[in-house]
Amino acid sequence: MTDTSSFSVILVEPQLGENIGMVARAMWNCGIRDLRLVNPRDGWPSQPARAACSGAGIVVEAARVYESTSDAIADLNFVLATTARSRDMTKPAFTPEAAAKEMKGRAGTGHNIGVLYGKESSGLDNDDIALADATITVPLNPEFTSLNLAQAVLLLSYEWFKLEDQSVPYELQMPDDTRPANKQELLWLYEHLEQELDNKGFLMVTEKRPIMIRKIRNMLARAQMTEQEVRIYRGMIASLVRTRRPGDPADISED
Repeated sequence: MTDTSSFSVILVEPQLGENIGMVARAMWNCGIRDLRLVNPRDGWPSQPARAACSGAGIVVEAARVYESTSDAIADLNFVLATTARSRDMTKPAFTPEAAAKEMKGRAGTGHNIGVLYGKESSGLDNDDIALADATITVPLNPEFTSLNLAQAVLLLSYEWFKLEDQSVPYELQMPDDTRPANKQELLWLYEHLEQELDNKGFLMVTEKRPIMIRKIRNMLARAQMTEQEVRIYRGMIASLVRTRRPGDPADISED
Protein backbone atom coordinates (compact mmCIF):
# COMPACT_ATOMS: atom_id res chain seq x y z
CA MET A 1 0.00 0.00 0.00
CA THR A 2 1.13 3.57 -0.69
CA ASP A 3 2.76 5.29 2.29
CA THR A 4 0.15 7.84 3.38
CA SER A 5 1.64 8.82 6.72
CA SER A 6 2.65 12.26 5.40
CA PHE A 7 -0.75 13.12 3.86
CA SER A 8 -3.45 14.96 5.86
CA VAL A 9 -6.98 15.93 4.83
CA ILE A 10 -8.23 19.11 6.51
CA LEU A 11 -11.95 19.95 6.41
CA VAL A 12 -12.55 23.61 7.29
CA GLU A 13 -15.92 24.19 8.99
CA PRO A 14 -17.66 21.09 7.58
CA GLN A 15 -21.41 21.35 8.04
CA LEU A 16 -22.87 17.84 8.13
CA GLY A 17 -21.65 14.81 10.06
CA GLU A 18 -22.82 12.59 7.18
CA ASN A 19 -20.46 14.39 4.82
CA ILE A 20 -17.54 13.94 7.19
CA GLY A 21 -18.32 10.22 7.33
CA MET A 22 -18.37 9.97 3.54
CA VAL A 23 -15.06 11.85 3.37
CA ALA A 24 -13.57 9.32 5.79
CA ARG A 25 -14.81 6.52 3.53
CA ALA A 26 -13.20 8.15 0.48
CA MET A 27 -9.94 8.62 2.37
CA TRP A 28 -9.75 5.04 3.59
CA ASN A 29 -10.49 3.76 0.06
CA CYS A 30 -7.08 5.24 -0.74
CA GLY A 31 -5.34 4.25 2.50
CA ILE A 32 -5.34 7.76 3.99
CA ARG A 33 -6.24 8.10 7.66
CA ASP A 34 -5.18 11.54 8.97
CA LEU A 35 -8.40 13.57 9.08
CA ARG A 36 -8.39 17.03 10.67
CA LEU A 37 -11.55 19.06 11.33
CA VAL A 38 -11.69 22.82 11.85
CA ASN A 39 -14.78 23.88 13.81
CA PRO A 40 -17.29 21.28 12.55
CA ARG A 41 -20.67 23.01 12.66
CA ASP A 42 -22.57 20.21 14.43
CA GLY A 43 -19.80 19.39 16.90
CA TRP A 44 -17.64 16.30 17.40
CA PRO A 45 -17.83 13.32 17.96
CA SER A 46 -20.66 12.77 15.48
CA GLN A 47 -22.93 9.76 15.30
CA PRO A 48 -24.05 10.66 11.73
CA ALA A 49 -20.37 10.61 10.71
CA ARG A 50 -19.89 7.18 12.22
CA ALA A 51 -23.00 5.88 10.48
CA ALA A 52 -21.98 7.26 7.08
CA CYS A 53 -18.35 6.14 7.09
CA SER A 54 -19.30 2.58 6.03
CA GLY A 55 -16.41 0.71 7.63
CA ALA A 56 -13.92 3.60 7.70
CA GLY A 57 -14.24 3.98 11.47
CA ILE A 58 -10.46 3.94 11.80
CA VAL A 59 -10.45 7.39 10.17
CA VAL A 60 -13.46 8.82 12.02
CA GLU A 61 -12.31 7.70 15.47
CA ALA A 62 -8.83 9.17 14.98
CA ALA A 63 -10.04 12.52 13.57
CA ARG A 64 -8.65 15.58 15.36
CA VAL A 65 -10.53 18.85 15.92
CA TYR A 66 -8.94 22.32 15.79
CA GLU A 67 -10.20 25.81 16.51
CA SER A 68 -8.54 27.43 13.49
CA THR A 69 -7.07 26.53 10.12
CA SER A 70 -3.66 27.82 11.20
CA ASP A 71 -3.71 25.43 14.17
CA ALA A 72 -4.70 22.51 11.95
CA ILE A 73 -1.77 23.01 9.57
CA ALA A 74 0.88 24.15 12.07
CA ASP A 75 2.99 20.97 11.79
CA LEU A 76 2.75 20.72 7.98
CA ASN A 77 5.36 21.87 5.48
CA PHE A 78 3.36 22.06 2.25
CA VAL A 79 -0.36 22.85 2.07
CA LEU A 80 -2.67 23.00 -0.92
CA ALA A 81 -6.12 24.61 -0.99
CA THR A 82 -8.97 23.36 -3.15
CA THR A 83 -10.93 26.01 -5.03
CA ALA A 84 -13.29 26.06 -8.01
CA ARG A 85 -12.42 29.59 -9.09
CA SER A 86 -9.60 32.10 -9.33
CA ARG A 87 -9.07 34.07 -6.10
CA ASP A 88 -6.82 36.87 -7.42
CA MET A 89 -3.80 35.46 -5.59
CA THR A 90 -0.37 34.68 -7.00
CA LYS A 91 0.07 30.98 -6.22
CA PRO A 92 1.01 27.84 -8.15
CA ALA A 93 -2.18 26.18 -9.42
CA PHE A 94 -2.42 22.42 -9.99
CA THR A 95 -4.84 19.90 -11.37
CA PRO A 96 -5.38 16.91 -9.03
CA GLU A 97 -2.96 14.78 -11.07
CA ALA A 98 -0.21 17.41 -11.07
CA ALA A 99 -0.83 18.16 -7.40
CA ALA A 100 -0.43 14.51 -6.45
CA LYS A 101 2.92 14.33 -8.23
CA GLU A 102 4.13 17.48 -6.49
CA MET A 103 2.94 16.17 -3.14
CA LYS A 104 4.54 12.78 -3.65
CA GLY A 105 7.85 14.36 -4.57
CA ARG A 106 7.85 16.58 -1.51
CA ALA A 107 6.77 13.73 0.77
CA GLY A 108 9.82 11.84 -0.48
CA THR A 109 12.07 14.58 0.94
CA GLY A 110 10.42 14.61 4.36
CA HIS A 111 7.62 17.14 3.88
CA ASN A 112 4.33 16.67 5.70
CA ILE A 113 1.54 17.44 3.25
CA GLY A 114 -1.99 18.71 3.78
CA VAL A 115 -4.96 19.55 1.57
CA LEU A 116 -7.62 22.06 2.66
CA TYR A 117 -11.28 21.60 1.75
CA GLY A 118 -13.91 24.24 2.54
CA LYS A 119 -17.45 24.05 3.84
CA GLU A 120 -20.07 22.46 1.60
CA SER A 121 -22.00 25.67 0.94
CA SER A 122 -19.22 28.07 -0.02
CA GLY A 123 -15.79 26.43 0.00
CA LEU A 124 -12.72 28.04 1.54
CA ASP A 125 -12.52 31.74 2.31
CA ASN A 126 -9.64 33.87 1.06
CA ASP A 127 -7.86 33.97 4.41
CA ASP A 128 -7.68 30.17 4.48
CA ILE A 129 -6.40 30.03 0.91
CA ALA A 130 -3.76 32.64 1.78
CA LEU A 131 -2.29 30.13 4.26
CA ALA A 132 -1.72 27.58 1.50
CA ASP A 133 1.33 27.22 -0.74
CA ALA A 134 -0.67 26.34 -3.85
CA THR A 135 -4.20 25.72 -5.09
CA ILE A 136 -5.94 22.77 -6.73
CA THR A 137 -8.74 23.17 -9.26
CA VAL A 138 -10.45 20.25 -10.96
CA PRO A 139 -10.95 20.81 -14.73
CA LEU A 140 -14.63 19.99 -15.25
CA ASN A 141 -17.55 20.96 -17.48
CA PRO A 142 -17.43 24.79 -17.27
CA GLU A 143 -21.22 24.87 -17.18
CA PHE A 144 -21.31 22.68 -14.05
CA THR A 145 -18.28 22.37 -11.78
CA SER A 146 -20.06 21.51 -8.52
CA LEU A 147 -18.63 18.59 -6.51
CA ASN A 148 -19.76 17.32 -3.15
CA LEU A 149 -17.17 17.18 -0.38
CA ALA A 150 -16.49 13.44 -0.56
CA GLN A 151 -16.12 13.58 -4.35
CA ALA A 152 -13.54 16.34 -4.07
CA VAL A 153 -11.56 14.44 -1.44
CA LEU A 154 -11.69 11.20 -3.42
CA LEU A 155 -10.39 12.82 -6.62
CA LEU A 156 -7.13 13.97 -5.09
CA SER A 157 -6.76 11.00 -2.75
CA TYR A 158 -7.00 8.61 -5.68
CA GLU A 159 -4.40 10.54 -7.69
CA TRP A 160 -2.08 10.23 -4.69
CA PHE A 161 -2.85 6.54 -4.31
CA LYS A 162 -2.08 5.82 -7.98
CA LEU A 163 1.48 7.04 -7.55
CA GLU A 164 2.58 4.04 -5.49
CA ASP A 165 6.26 3.37 -6.20
CA GLN A 166 6.33 6.32 -8.60
CA SER A 167 7.84 8.97 -6.36
CA VAL A 168 8.77 12.12 -8.21
CA PRO A 169 12.05 13.59 -6.94
CA TYR A 170 11.80 17.16 -5.74
CA GLU A 171 15.06 18.99 -6.27
CA LEU A 172 15.61 20.92 -3.07
CA GLN A 173 19.06 20.85 -1.54
CA MET A 174 19.46 21.95 2.07
CA PRO A 175 22.11 21.59 4.77
CA ASP A 176 21.88 18.71 7.21
CA ASP A 177 21.45 21.09 10.15
CA THR A 178 18.07 22.43 9.05
CA ARG A 179 14.72 21.32 7.61
CA PRO A 180 11.73 22.83 5.79
CA ALA A 181 9.93 25.39 7.97
CA ASN A 182 6.55 24.23 9.21
CA LYS A 183 3.43 26.37 9.12
CA GLN A 184 3.61 27.35 12.79
CA GLU A 185 7.11 28.75 12.32
CA LEU A 186 6.00 30.63 9.23
CA LEU A 187 2.93 31.98 11.03
CA TRP A 188 5.17 33.33 13.81
CA LEU A 189 7.27 35.04 11.15
CA TYR A 190 4.20 36.54 9.46
CA GLU A 191 2.82 37.84 12.74
CA HIS A 192 6.22 39.24 13.77
CA LEU A 193 6.59 41.13 10.49
CA GLU A 194 2.98 42.35 10.51
CA GLN A 195 3.34 43.67 14.07
CA GLU A 196 6.38 45.72 13.14
CA LEU A 197 4.71 46.97 9.95
CA ASP A 198 1.75 48.06 12.08
CA ASN A 199 4.14 49.83 14.45
CA LYS A 200 5.68 51.73 11.53
CA GLY A 201 2.30 52.66 10.02
CA PHE A 202 2.79 50.61 6.84
CA LEU A 203 -0.61 48.92 7.26
CA MET A 204 -2.45 52.03 8.38
CA VAL A 205 -5.17 51.96 5.69
CA THR A 206 -7.78 49.81 7.43
CA GLU A 207 -9.72 48.71 4.35
CA LYS A 208 -6.55 47.61 2.53
CA ARG A 209 -4.88 45.88 5.49
CA PRO A 210 -6.33 42.32 4.96
CA ILE A 211 -5.41 42.36 1.26
CA MET A 212 -1.89 43.62 1.97
CA ILE A 213 -1.37 40.95 4.65
CA ARG A 214 -2.47 38.17 2.27
CA LYS A 215 -0.12 39.45 -0.44
CA ILE A 216 2.81 39.67 2.00
CA ARG A 217 2.15 36.15 3.28
CA ASN A 218 1.87 34.77 -0.26
CA MET A 219 5.16 36.43 -1.20
CA LEU A 220 6.99 34.94 1.78
CA ALA A 221 5.42 31.49 1.32
CA ARG A 222 6.78 31.26 -2.22
CA ALA A 223 10.31 31.48 -0.79
CA GLN A 224 9.93 27.92 0.68
CA MET A 225 12.11 28.83 3.65
CA THR A 226 13.88 26.43 5.98
CA GLU A 227 13.39 26.81 9.73
CA GLN A 228 16.91 28.30 9.88
CA GLU A 229 15.99 30.88 7.25
CA VAL A 230 12.86 31.79 9.21
CA ARG A 231 15.03 32.44 12.28
CA ILE A 232 17.42 34.56 10.21
CA TYR A 233 14.52 36.54 8.74
CA ARG A 234 13.06 37.20 12.20
CA GLY A 235 16.50 38.25 13.42
CA MET A 236 16.70 40.70 10.51
CA ILE A 237 13.33 42.21 11.43
CA ALA A 238 14.34 42.52 15.08
CA SER A 239 17.64 44.15 14.10
CA LEU A 240 15.95 46.69 11.83
CA VAL A 241 13.52 47.88 14.50
CA ARG A 242 15.92 47.79 17.46
CA THR A 243 17.14 51.19 18.66
CA ARG A 244 20.92 51.35 18.29
CA ARG A 245 23.28 53.99 19.52
CA PRO A 246 25.82 55.54 17.12
CA GLY A 247 28.90 53.34 16.92
CA ASP A 248 27.15 50.12 17.98
CA PRO A 249 28.18 47.14 15.79
CA ALA A 250 25.61 45.77 13.39
CA ASP A 251 23.64 42.74 14.68
CA ILE A 252 24.17 39.79 12.35
CA SER A 253 22.84 37.08 14.66
CA GLU A 254 20.29 34.54 13.49
CA ASP A 255 17.84 35.22 16.37
